[in-house]
Amino acid sequence: MIVFFIVACEVLFWIFVLSGLSARYLLGWRRTGGILLLCTPIIDLLLITVTIMDLRGGTEAGFVHGLAAVYIGVTIAFGHRMIQWADVRFAHRFAVGEKPVPAPKYGAARAKRERQGWYRHALAWVIGVMLLGTMILIVGEPDRTEQLMAMALRWGLILGIDFIYSFSYTLWPKKQTDS
Repeated sequence: MIVFFIVACEVLFWIFVLSGLSARYLLGWRRTGGILLLCTPIIDLLLITVTIMDLRGGTEAGFVHGLAAVYIGVTIAFGHRMIQWADVRFAHRFAVGEKPVPAPKYGAARAKRERQGWYRHALAWVIGVMLLGTMILIVGEPDRTEQLMAMALRWGLILGIDFIYSFSYTLWPKKQTDS
């Protein structure tokens, strides 16, 4: 049940984003489009509420309960950037928006972009771990919430690997080849 709900929330997120952009650019309803885009955080609140209710109802915490916290952390940390990315492309394709500027591929600009991505990932991790900790405290039974702690540790390992990858561009910037 909770897996279905997480998937449904992801689908709803993109439905609200696309509906908001369609209202804004295809129909010219800027205010309606903005309201639809602002509704995306409601999906996060709904997801965390249902996840906590499921755990409080006696379900043993599993990977998917932890995944709900990861999803929310990532949505909060990266959501605005994802919506901006989609907004620029939608405006270019369906309105008179400028062509999107491609992401930098080389040098200091690429290194800066990689670091900024890691900072967002770190923010997502902090938010997710706070949610995991909150769920552990609300349930109050360490035996039933072991998987939530394990999720925080696994995600911390992934964050560490991402740190090495992202900051490697600062130490060894990718250079443009003459081809």
